[in-house]
Amino acid sequence: MNAESLESQMEMLARDAREASRILAASDTETRNHVLTTAASLIRQRAGSILEANAEDVEQAKQHRNEAFVDRLALNDDRIESLSVELEHIAELPDCVGQISDTHIRPNGLKIGRMRVPIGVIAMVYEARPGVTVEAGGLCVKSGNAVILRGGTESVRSNSELAGCLQDALEQSDLPTTGAQLVPVVDRSAIDALLKMDRWIDMIIPRGGTELIQRVQANTHIPILKHLHGVCHVYIDDAADRERAVQIAVNAKTQRYGVCNAMETLLISQSRAQELLPELGIIYAEHGVELRGCPQTCQILPQTKLAAEEDWSEEYLSPVLAVHVVEGLDAAIAHIARYGSQHTDAIITEDEQAAQRFVREVDSSSVMVNASTRFADGFEYGLGAEIGISTDKLHARGPVGLEGLTSQKFVVYGDGQIRT
Repeated sequence: MNAESLESQMEMLARDAREASRILAASDTETRNHVLTTAASLIRQRAGSILEANAEDVEQAKQHRNEAFVDRLALNDDRIESLSVELEHIAELPDCVGQISDTHIRPNGLKIGRMRVPIGVIAMVYEARPGVTVEAGGLCVKSGNAVILRGGTESVRSNSELAGCLQDALEQSDLPTTGAQLVPVVDRSAIDALLKMDRWIDMIIPRGGTELIQRVQANTHIPILKHLHGVCHVYIDDAADRERAVQIAVNAKTQRYGVCNAMETLLISQSRAQELLPELGIIYAEHGVELRGCPQTCQILPQTKLAAEEDWSEEYLSPVLAVHVVEGLDAAIAHIARYGSQHTDAIITEDEQAAQRFVREVDSSSVMVNASTRFADGFEYGLGAEIGISTDKLHARGPVGLEGLTSQKFVVYGDGQIRT
């Protein structure tokens, strides 16, 4: 397909989404919830064909992708069920669309408030995880937005099956199927064409590696909500409880490797390193985790590889962990500021003052005290699901759920007032 015809196809898709967005925005909560519960039922009914399509995607990905990527791509019976359950949870969430808040009456009698409204048309550009098709589609429908889904070429078969469930659910609920469209072109130039549709698309949400984010940023004037990489830290403080520190440091890394909220760097206070690193080293070895550490870490744990400078800012998404012994809280905060990605960082401590300093001074979208970074997730935060974890500072930050997919407009009620 030449560039002109591809751009024409993307414009038609975007214009259709704009028309659908007006209908979705005007629909009631009951209708949008019906879409979600119907889609959940269809996914269960079609689990066999979804898994068959996914198996083909996985088999192809194994030829040129690493194990962590394949893990993010793969579906199984449990993951299929969890996608259906997520849609049902989203349906159960209170509908924020149309809510009016911050109402007040001016001296002239004008009643002024702010109404929460859908953003309009959202384009989702993502890699690997086919579950994003369901999560993004479900959240957009619930919040009254139309969504254009452009998943990675490696998951094209899986995404097609899952998007089909959403579209059939829209049709069965008397809403336009163009409210949730999957870009039918695997050519990467389709992304560039889509990025030009600023007349029809209101927001782009890229989820993937740094290369994808940079490509989107460089080629569009459409506002972007970035889901950037997660270089997540756990800092074990001087005043950390031993058992709690070990449990959290192990869970944050080993519960699942190929996810953005897994710990990638362990920071440990110098006063606790000799006590805790040997125990942690044994546990990490049992899990097959490769350690890359600072010189002091290598002295305590001889099996550790000496870390290179780039290790401190690396998102491994695999059984590899950077370990750095630091002098204390100040050094830990400074390390995170220098090398972190403003995603999720945690402190393990029984010192309330240290905890509060960490919470105030670490500038990340999620900052945790005595909890695993693996909890940085829309579902775990009670949002029902998430469309991504924003590391931006404007509009939405952290896990983005329904409210993050809406904006606000002022509404003014008068009784014939005129301005003089």
